[in-house]
Amino acid sequence: MRATEIVLHDVELPLRHAFETSSHRKSSLRHLLVEMIAEDGTTGWGEIASPAGPFYAPETTTTAWQTAVEHLIPAVLGAEWDHPDEIAGLYAKVRGNYFAKAGIEMAAWTLWTQAQSVPLARALGGDRDSVIAGVSLGIEPSIDALLTEVTRHVESGYPRVKLKIAPGWDVEPVRAVREAFPDLDVHVDANGAYPGSTEPGGEAAFEVLRALDPFRLTMIEQPFAPKNFLDHARLTAALTTPVCLDESVETLDDLRTALALKAGNVLNIKVSRMGGLSAARDAHAIASAAGWPVWCGGMHEFGVGRLANVALSSLPGFTLPSDVSASGKYYAEDIIDPPVTAEQGVVQVPTTPGLGHGVRAEVIAAHATRRQRFQA
Repeated sequence: MRATEIVLHDVELPLRHAFETSSHRKSSLRHLLVEMIAEDGTTGWGEIASPAGPFYAPETTTTAWQTAVEHLIPAVLGAEWDHPDEIAGLYAKVRGNYFAKAGIEMAAWTLWTQAQSVPLARALGGDRDSVIAGVSLGIEPSIDALLTEVTRHVESGYPRVKLKIAPGWDVEPVRAVREAFPDLDVHVDANGAYPGSTEPGGEAAFEVLRALDPFRLTMIEQPFAPKNFLDHARLTAALTTPVCLDESVETLDDLRTALALKAGNVLNIKVSRMGGLSAARDAHAIASAAGWPVWCGGMHEFGVGRLANVALSSLPGFTLPSDVSASGKYYAEDIIDPPVTAEQGVVQVPTTPGLGHGVRAEVIAAHATRRQRFQA
């Protein structure tokens, strides 16, 4: 195949409900959409879902735009390739910048599957017709506000709720949710907010995390900084609650390191964090072979990235609910038609070629702040 035209769209959508993590609060999201067009007019779409600020990862929307424009798109545009697995090799000299790479490679995957008349999920190795979705809830102004949000989503049928935590917002909110919902699948995510053992307050933080153990959580996700594998290993050995890695695993080598050190026992696989669908698929295979359950995390993707996550979640090793909730959970108007929907927490996997849903060009145009076209 050969992409003869690529259009990069910078799009901002308002969130239905402001979302706060351990680092910041946001009421809208800017993501970059990659429109990749082949010689015969076949089109694939990808999403660069990098955050606006350098809090989850060093990469931002601004740096992703620059990297895509100056390095990734020139490497891909006009190049011949037979399978999307070859795309990463075209820009192999570019280090890091996984979000930007993921969006470019996602566009290639959806272009290729469209041309091959095969659903994206099946091309990746998926074997499910539906996937179980969970929701991720941010830090709220009060415990009562948090309980209101949890109640709303449980009543919508979601079987799993993920709570963002941070120092000072941890044990008591979790206790309140567990008391209100004794049988709910609950897990918590710190986004690396707790100090490690070599930092001031590290031992106190360790004890706080140990205090979460009695609440029967499905997992504690990414309590320490991304590359602090040793403290993750120490906590894994100390708890009965599984420890999940997210930011720690950007590459397959990171995953092999974590497995060797026993620095966790669950893996959150994010397409964006790992640089694309091919790497995410391979991480699923490696973790599953090692006995680690995996699930698909999200970056509040618009419809394009959300559908890619749904396709990935159909692989057999994704045995835990994934962050593939309905479009309407985050956005009043999504960029795909129809939007992703969930019935009692179940999302259907598209069975038509490519993404399986149409892309709403008029919505993209209405919310785009800039666009740039590249031609071979």
